[in-house]
Amino acid sequence: MVVDRSVAEVMSSPVLSVRADTPLQEAVQLMSDHKVSGLAVVGEAGELVGELTETDLMVRESGFDAGPYVMLLDAVIYLRNPLQWDRQVHQVLGSTVGDVMAKTPHACEGSTRLPLAARQLHDRSTKRLFVLDEARRPVGVLTRGDVVRALAAEG
Repeated sequence: MVVDRSVAEVMSSPVLSVRADTPLQEAVQLMSDHKVSGLAVVGEAGELVGELTETDLMVRESGFDAGPYVMLLDAVIYLRNPLQWDRQVHQVLGSTVGDVMAKTPHACEGSTRLPLAARQLHDRSTKRLFVLDEARRPVGVLTRGDVVRALAAEG
């Protein structure tokens, strides 16, 4: 079992954050400069409103696939859900963080026990959980690496 400590005891801080209206290139540069794979996206009051990850950027840079289609009398009929296509086109063409960020960030409270946080990281297939205070402002980030280091420290 993972060490029974709180997330606040092993999280990394401070949290690098951007706003939804931050130019995407600026956010990419911040991620590159600090060698992180994700950023918290905060609102007016500093509350967590989303997250920007390498995966979001990969979707943007890889373009989009129109998906399966059928040719009928020289017409192309796409078989993909048009709502998904609109979302993907928006991601590819976006120029601000808000255009490509995930609007449902992975987060937990500082009092969350490490075993539960480790399970969330695994079950949600994410690399990080943003640790929030009472006002939903990010005060830290728990990564898979933080969990591994906590295990190693217990040795």
